[in-house]
Amino acid sequence: MQLRETNIAKLAQKQFDALIIGGGINGAVAAAALSGKGLKVALIDRGDFAGFTSSQSSNLAWGGIKYMESYDFKLVRKLCLSRNRLIRNYPSSVKEVRFFTTLGKGFRYPRLALWAGTWLYWLFGNGFTRTPRLLSRRDIRREEPKVRVSESVGGFEYSDAYLQDNDARLTFNFVRTAMNRGCIAANYVESRGGRREEDGLWHIDAYNKVQGETLQIRARVLVNAAGPFVDEHNGMTGERTEHHHVYSKGIHLIVPRIAEQKRVLTFFADDGRLFFAIPMGRRTCIGTTDTRVESPFTQVTDEDRRFVLDNINQRLELDRPLEPGDILAERCGVRPLAVKSDKGADRDWTQLSRKHAIDADTEQRHLSIFGGKLTDCINVGEEVCEWVERFGIRLPEPGFRWYGEPTEAHEEFLHQARLMDLDAYTAKESSEPLSVRLWRRYNERALVLLEAIRRDPREAEVLIKGTEYIRCELQETKQREMVVTLEDFLRRRSKIALVEHRDTIRRAPGLAEACSILFGDQAQARLDEYFETRMPCAKKPLQGQRPPAGNAV
Repeated sequence: MQLRETNIAKLAQKQFDALIIGGGINGAVAAAALSGKGLKVALIDRGDFAGFTSSQSSNLAWGGIKYMESYDFKLVRKLCLSRNRLIRNYPSSVKEVRFFTTLGKGFRYPRLALWAGTWLYWLFGNGFTRTPRLLSRRDIRREEPKVRVSESVGGFEYSDAYLQDNDARLTFNFVRTAMNRGCIAANYVESRGGRREEDGLWHIDAYNKVQGETLQIRARVLVNAAGPFVDEHNGMTGERTEHHHVYSKGIHLIVPRIAEQKRVLTFFADDGRLFFAIPMGRRTCIGTTDTRVESPFTQVTDEDRRFVLDNINQRLELDRPLEPGDILAERCGVRPLAVKSDKGADRDWTQLSRKHAIDADTEQRHLSIFGGKLTDCINVGEEVCEWVERFGIRLPEPGFRWYGEPTEAHEEFLHQARLMDLDAYTAKESSEPLSVRLWRRYNERALVLLEAIRRDPREAEVLIKGTEYIRCELQETKQREMVVTLEDFLRRRSKIALVEHRDTIRRAPGLAEACSILFGDQAQARLDEYFETRMPCAKKPLQGQRPPAGNAV
């Protein structure tokens, strides 16, 4: 907690070029971009970083092939190029993956027309990925024998990308990148609105929810990146915008692995929506999106579970049908969609895209970021920098490349890892070598972990049995990742709670020791807090927050 407390003290003491409200993917890339360009940046979130929408995605970085149906080719082209840029610049985190799509009889488009569409999709991405394939029923039966083909006319295969870890981890890595360039970031700091004073600065009233203290943060530019709560925060600062949000719910259930091949099985659900079965190591993530909801606070219902399980059971030949008891974990999050009017939101609801929009108030030096997809995150960061420049704020390092893995540090890490034979310390049950996993999660900080293992080989031991997290990772998390609750670690800094049942986690040897490392004498309290609290998919405001109708962000 020391880093967080130090940062909160700096929030009140310093004057910033930009204050960013919201630590989801939009806020994280805005902070990384602006701090990378040399500005003094502050970032706050009322909960944990990536604590809402940005930890509830399908973990895919895809070019939006479904938007071709609505002829939004410009958006598809942009998203495909953004996906390519993520794959190039984050090769250890964002990987190409094949989508294996099966079509049912009587589908609204012919199979050959859709196959031709995948080639157009491939061309929109400049041929960056592997080429599409047309699949016959025989092909599907041979390559994916668990896929039911009795009601199929065949299908096709094409490429997009997925996250090797999870969305929250990628988001936090952008926050960490920002902090490496001087950004002052703190989670569990709630904005309660503010105003732009005669001194030309925004004065934001904030509340430290952990210590129960108030503070004021001053900045030349205010960036509202509060995700589904952008409209709400604008109401608290008096900002009027062209866009606003409507909400779509996404549902994903984590079950034991149902297919051996590492590719995404894609279907069209009974109601016509895209439906995925996504590989997650020893698990499979199944689900769909585009259920309209009125509130950002959502949860998985019995009806949702039944819909997802019924659809997957109808489309796969499993040893036995999946039942609710097979669900290990759940994901359910709201997707904020940027629209200009309620009328626009009512038209072709499932075809509404998640493209972002940035509304700018030049006079007030205020930005509001609406919508957005993880795939497009680098573009969001660059557009925020462009707007800040238009506000008359000079970027000290305009040419600095603020995104991407540090290649020179990676070469040095691999060199040292070979010298000390790091991969020999990899646990037998691990799915990948330590040299791969530590670099992906920590980038240049992985060199610090190497040194810890070199000093004491016990630091390479798996601490929480059944996971792949080693002892020195817990030390790194404690010192630099601002973990306040056990859920912060289990659900967002790691993906343990995404792939393991809560009872399995509760019984895991080493969990108590991990909590002792993370929380010291508060370890038991954090354990009790986590296991005594029902964990909804998208949390209601934490204790001390205002209710949804007027809550701060």
